[in-house]
Amino acid sequence: MGEIIRVAFDAVLANKLRSLLTMLGIVIGIAAVITMVALGEGAQRSVAQRLQGLGTNVLTVRPGQSFTGGMIRAQASMTIDDAEALRENPRHIQAVAPEIESRFQVEYGAKNANLSVVGTWPDYFKVNQGQVTDGRLFTDAEDKGRRRVVVLGALAGAQLGLTDTAALVGESIRIRGIPFQVIGVLAEKGAQGFNNPDESLYIPLSTAQFRVMGSDRIRSIAVQAVSDTSMDDAMAEIDQKLRREHRLRPEQPADFNIRDQASLLSTMQETTQTFSLLLAGIAAISLLVGGIGIMNIMLVSVTERTREIGLRKALGATGMDIMLQFLVESLVLCLAGGTLGLLLGMGGAAMLQRMAGWTVVVAPEAIIVAIAFSATVGVFFGIWPARRAASLAPIESLRYE
Repeated sequence: MGEIIRVAFDAVLANKLRSLLTMLGIVIGIAAVITMVALGEGAQRSVAQRLQGLGTNVLTVRPGQSFTGGMIRAQASMTIDDAEALRENPRHIQAVAPEIESRFQVEYGAKNANLSVVGTWPDYFKVNQGQVTDGRLFTDAEDKGRRRVVVLGALAGAQLGLTDTAALVGESIRIRGIPFQVIGVLAEKGAQGFNNPDESLYIPLSTAQFRVMGSDRIRSIAVQAVSDTSMDDAMAEIDQKLRREHRLRPEQPADFNIRDQASLLSTMQETTQTFSLLLAGIAAISLLVGGIGIMNIMLVSVTERTREIGLRKALGATGMDIMLQFLVESLVLCLAGGTLGLLLGMGGAAMLQRMAGWTVVVAPEAIIVAIAFSATVGVFFGIWPARRAASLAPIESLRYE
């Protein structure tokens, strides 16, 4: 076996350029698969971390469609009364945070930017696990008093030309031309889809309704259940209270939607996993092409070395010896290509993370699968040329020109 392996390595190294070109398909295929799987795994973990940061026991209530005569007539609306109804005599509900949001021009000195302004209750920060790093959060008394106070997201100051958002604590900014006092800054949470809470401003809900936006309609209500195990009970309680508030009969369809973060997390993970598998499948086509290339080169090698095969058999080599020699050559080509592709894929993933800021994770399972797949390709596409070489008759091989 040692001699077989040595001869196989000698044969591969005897034609370095041809061996390198033969491995190129495997190198590109493995590199593409490793990079795509790393991106997909990173996307899944990023989505999971961000959604878990919102709380797994949080339900989101949004307006649905209003129905008249069995037909959709208009988008239903939700008001502060709905949030008040949910907060009244709670059984499975721990906190309620209605939310109203719009974009306004925000000014600080000579700087200005168009930013998202969110009006909500103080419980919003509890429900969404918002931590203050500088200053403080606004209180229920400030909400009832319609005070002009604002809490900034971690990156809101950068939008206004400041390097440190904390420098705005105690300062006055203008929202839609109305002066507000900055009382706190939140810890950074990261972007969530098309929305980045770190660039948003948070003001009391009553202030937003009566001083800034002039509307009593709210966009959504975040509801925190008592625990993860009471999610179904909390959903039933929300449905019961909002149906009573909207005067809906049991047989009528609800004009609101209830979503929980756990189902959203599961959906997003399934989506990113499907996307990752699709990309990996496309990249795996390169492996198939590379394997066919290796089989083609091995067939050419068998033809070129027919006299050598006849000489080895004449000196006592068995068909199994010849077959093992060519299988080892094919395996060496694939494993070497797989190793180079693995290094290239890991380097490409690291480059994407550094240059594009994407989250990438090269899982150990992906490395093991890549190497195992390379070996499988080597054996699968090398077995036919190896069997062909082993079946050659010694006398006919020695006569071959």
